[in-house]
This record gives sequence, structure tokens and C-alpha cells, in this order.
Amino acid sequence: MSGLVIRGGRVVDPESGIDAEADVAVLDGKIVAVGTGLGAAELVIDATGLVVAPGFIDLHAHGQSIPADRMQAFDGVTTTLDLEAGVMPVASWYRRQAEQGRILNYGASTNWAFARIGAMVGINEESSLEAFGRATRDPRWMNNIASATEQAGIVARIAQGLNEGGIGIGILNAYAPGAGVQELTAVCQLAAAEGVPTFTHIAYMSRIDPKSAVEAYIRLIGYAGATGAHMHICHFNSSSKTDVERCAELVMKAQAQGLPITVEAYPYGTGSTVLAAAFFSDPEFEARNGTGYDSVQRVADGRRFRDRQELLAAQAEEPSTLVLWHVLDTENNERHRHMLDLSVLYPGGAIASDAMPWSLSDATTYTGDAWPLPEDATSHPRSAGTFTRFLRQWVRERQAVSLIEGIRKCTLIPAEILAASTPAMRAKGRLQPGADADVVVFDFETLTDRAEFSAMNRPAEGVKHLLVSGQAVISNGIMDVTARPGQPVRRPIAVEA
Repeated sequence: MSGLVIRGGRVVDPESGIDAEADVAVLDGKIVAVGTGLGAAELVIDATGLVVAPGFIDLHAHGQSIPADRMQAFDGVTTTLDLEAGVMPVASWYRRQAEQGRILNYGASTNWAFARIGAMVGINEESSLEAFGRATRDPRWMNNIASATEQAGIVARIAQGLNEGGIGIGILNAYAPGAGVQELTAVCQLAAAEGVPTFTHIAYMSRIDPKSAVEAYIRLIGYAGATGAHMHICHFNSSSKTDVERCAELVMKAQAQGLPITVEAYPYGTGSTVLAAAFFSDPEFEARNGTGYDSVQRVADGRRFRDRQELLAAQAEEPSTLVLWHVLDTENNERHRHMLDLSVLYPGGAIASDAMPWSLSDATTYTGDAWPLPEDATSHPRSAGTFTRFLRQWVRERQAVSLIEGIRKCTLIPAEILAASTPAMRAKGRLQPGADADVVVFDFETLTDRAEFSAMNRPAEGVKHLLVSGQAVISNGIMDVTARPGQPVRRPIAVEA
């Protein structure tokens, strides 16, 4: 046999159930055989003592750049998708990624928030962190109910994005909490008609009524039931915060009734967002969230805000600045650890990072080619170590789930969430003949995340080899900085713009 053979590793494939020593043969970007005695090959990777698994699929990654890809590669990720926010315009975004080249497979949904920005305030910039920050200076798109004309414009912009190959609809409802139920119903009806999921950051995250997380989940469940749309819940942990037990009960009951609802979570108690987020402006922020203003920390310099006045002043001056929001104290609070467990271990739930872009000490977004990343590059530890952290802590150390189930949450489950709407995903998240040769080979005993809040740009350790479309990105723990094998993941294109 020619091509490449990964020989003698512990092959773990959640779909077929295999968890045994075997060889994996790769040819022309595809897996062609899994078994023993596969014969000679042009290139052999010795995987003795290592785990061979499908490459991890991240449904929720905002970085979408070369530096972000490199950090996620060491986290075992082979496909990185921005689905919660998405992009707009979709066609030009995909075109730009192809022109510059990407290390990992990439894709995005169509961005509801930027559809609102365009239809309601007439700003039609390409979506970006900076453009988002600028748009918050005109808060009508965040706070106002859309008129009938504006609603039609919003739906038309989203439909165009889907026609251009967008993987569903990203609904940043928490950033535009003024959006009305009629508008969101129309958006979900469009999703159902097109057969695509919605990826929702729920409207409210407070632990108390009105506008509680429970209210937001009841709405989301209602949208699923009333329209038939597949409603995917983004970062179940940070959306539910300290009310996750009640929220999980609601979602589980809805799923038991057959409603098309899926969830994801990341294994950290600290969230990340932009300073412009509407929920930081709430006069009752402390009471409604159970955290003080010092729980909000600027990424660029590590400063925690003293009070509401300081936060609002910074919000007005630098709306697109990245901040951390320390919600759960998982280091010292056992109940908070239990809450995070409920999210991360939710049955059938995916692991997804919510990885943020990398920024420098002057708060500018870093998209350069330096490797390792610049010393002052910051983001969030989840941008470097989500999947390795989950496998280390919940699978190896705590044995909360088996290795095959842990890998399922990182591979097959996210692939299946997209399989019905996006044919390309049916060949990912699997390690069997016919699947794409997106493969991670790691040392289970040493696999670990290294990024911390005091040193966010430390790559994870333990990934020895990473193949994307059959091409080596990492070999013997060393990255090929010239590799650009990433392929677009998008729906069939109806209209190319």
C-alpha cells in the first residue's frame, strides 16, 4: 500500500466503537483502511503507545486566523468553525480565507447581528471585532424592535448568507436583547425551511427574573417547538452560569419530547467577550449576576474594573476591547465545580472552545505569522487548551467519562450536529474508510493544557502528530509553519457573490 500508514496506535473511533491497537492507512486525503497488516507505505508514523483519533471539531471558534489555527492545532483541533457569531458577507469571507490559506479546516454561519446592523442602522461593514465595536455606538440595533421593513431586510440578508454557503445562522441574542419574538420566529422559520441549525447565545443570563436565563431558555425551547428549527445552545456553562441545574432540567425535558435542541460547553468557569456587551450596562449587573464589577477583567493588561462608573467609561471609549468575565470559582468552590460538570458532561453535549481572537498589549487583533506567538499575545486559555484540558481533567484524571466517550464529545457529536445540513461534515469526526484524513495522534498520559490566565499563549502538550486532509501539520510534536492544508466547510452554494 502506498501513501501513509499510522502504525501500531490505540485507534479510537466513536462511531464504529473501535478502541484497539490497529493501523490507519491514508491516501489522497482520505482514510482508506483501518486494521492490521496493511502493508508497506511511502511514509509511516509510529504511533506505538499513542492514541489515534479523529481530529477534534470545534463548533465555536472566533479566532479564524493563522495564529488561532496554530494554537488550536496543538489542542488537537482539525476543523474550526465560527458558528455562534458567524460572518457577513459570507461569500467574501470564504474567498478571503482561501486566498490567504488556512492551517485547519474552517467555516462559518451567517451573522444575524450584522444582518440587524445593516438593516437597522445602515452599516454594512464586513463583520469583525472592530466593526462590531464601532456598531455599538448606535445602539438601535441592540435595543429596538425591528419594524416590518427592517425585519424583512434582516431575513433577506441572512437568506443571502445561507445561499452563499453559510453553515446555519449565528444568533448573538444577548448582544441585541431588544430583538422581538416575531423577528426571531421569522429567523427560526427561515432556518427550518432551509434545514440549517441556529447557534444561539441566549438573550438573558441572569439568575433572577425578569430576563433570567430560565426565561431565555423557555423562549429558545418555544422557538424549536413552534418552528421546528434546530436550536443549538452555545456555551451552555456561561449562558446558564449559577442557574445551570434548573436550565439543564428544562433543556433535558425538551429534548426528551423530541425537540431539536443540542448543546455545547467549554471546561472553564471564566467567560470572555467584548466590553460593548449589553449585559455589562445593566444597572442591576451585580444583583442579577451574583458577581461584582471586579469579575470583569481587561485581557490586554489584566486590569479588573473597580465599579460601574469605570466600566461604563471604558465601554464608551473602547467598545471592542476583549474582557474576561470570572463567573464560576472552580478552584475553590465545590458547588461551582459541580455546575461546570453539569455543563461539560451534559449527555450528548459537544465540547466547544469559544476560542477568542489573539490580541496584543495595545489591544489590536493579532493575525501575523510569528511562531511561537508574540510574548504579549493574549486571548483566553480556552483558545489554546479546551480539548486537552477536557481530556486531561474529566477523562484521564477524574475518569468521569471513558476515553471513547470523551473523544465522541470532541469529534462525532459536533459532526452529527451539522451532518444533516452540511454534507462535508458526514466525512469528519470518524476514523474509518471513506472519512476525511483529519487525524490527531496524542500521548494520553502526558496530554495537557498549559495556558493559564497569567500566560494564555502557551500551546498545549501531548499532540504528537496532526493531519489535516492527510497532510502533516504537526510531526513529532513540531509544527510545519508552511503547511496550509485547511479546506472550507460550507453548505452547497446557491449563489456565488
